[in-house]
This record gives sequence, C-alpha cells and structure tokens, in this order.
Amino acid sequence: MSIRIYGNRELKTLPGLETRPTPVRVRQALFNIWQGSIADCRWLDLCTGSGAMGAEALCRSAKLVVGIERSSAAGDLIEQNWAKVRVANQTFQLLRADVVTKLGDLHGQKFDRIYFDPPYAGDLYQPVLAAIDRYQLLAVGGEVAVEHSPSSEISSLPTSLPTLQLCRYKQYGNTALSFYQLQEQGTNELV
Repeated sequence: MSIRIYGNRELKTLPGLETRPTPVRVRQALFNIWQGSIADCRWLDLCTGSGAMGAEALCRSAKLVVGIERSSAAGDLIEQNWAKVRVANQTFQLLRADVVTKLGDLHGQKFDRIYFDPPYAGDLYQPVLAAIDRYQLLAVGGEVAVEHSPSSEISSLPTSLPTLQLCRYKQYGNTALSFYQLQEQGTNELV
C-alpha cells in the first residue's frame, strides 16, 4: 500500500488502518496554514503512524524531523520513507516507544512545529499535551496541531495548560485540527 505526498512522491504504508494516514485534504490544509514556516523548522511528529506528515515536512525543507511511533513495523517504513525524501542538510530521528513515556527524553529540545495524531478513540490527548507543556517542547513562535475527530467535543481537549493555549480550530469533513501556541502569543478567541 502507498500514498502520495508533496511533489508527487510515493510513500509506502502498512496495510490496514493501524497507521491511518492523515487525509490528503487535511495534510494540504495544514501545510497551507503553516506555509512559510516549515523551511528550516524543527518538526516533532507524535504518533507518527505512516510518517506522511514528517515526510511532507522534509519535502518542504524542514531541517529536523523527530518522530515517536510505538509500532516497530511502522517504524521500519517511516525510516525508509524519510531517508528517501530527505536531502543532505536535513536530519531525522525516529524514536520507537510509547509517546507519553518518550516525550520526557526530549526535555531541553525545542520544536517549531509539533504534529500530534493519536488514535482518535484513545486517551492520549490530555497526557501528551500536558507533557509537551511540562517539558516545554514548543519553541517561541511555534505551534502544535492536534488531529482529532470533530465528533469528539472540543471540550475533550484542554483549552489551556500552564504555558499552552488553544488558539484555533479547523474542521475538514471527518477530521478536525486544534492548534495550540504559547500563552503569551495565544489569543482567547478560536479562529
């Protein structure tokens, strides 16, 4: 099984829905929203799945992509796909572990863009966002995008954490994105 990303590049994916890729429409919308801020950014891809989002970031000139994925089989494909699309001045690293446990290992690192796409029915939203906040992984001027089902009420996501604040919500059919920024840059209104 395969999907196509930016520049008509083909990525391999695992069969089935275990590593459900972000829909094309949502990928395009996110990269349009973040247009102009991907080149030379430090990208963190949580619950990496197929690796399509990190690959898109590499194709759009991110300088560093770090992913966390617990599936060993998916990890092999992610590394192959990322190696295929990266160029000489780009770095990537895939951490194969539980996302909540592994985030603490990134303490002290800052990321300009963080993409978080957990299993929709799982209970990872609150602990992962709290860990991003606790370990201060978001750089000044950075943003976190959280993919989720629009049917899961927006109230199930925290609107504010000690340093992060919900600043934007977008819906694309059966997929929604909620965006967080550092409190001093966030606004109290959803756009």
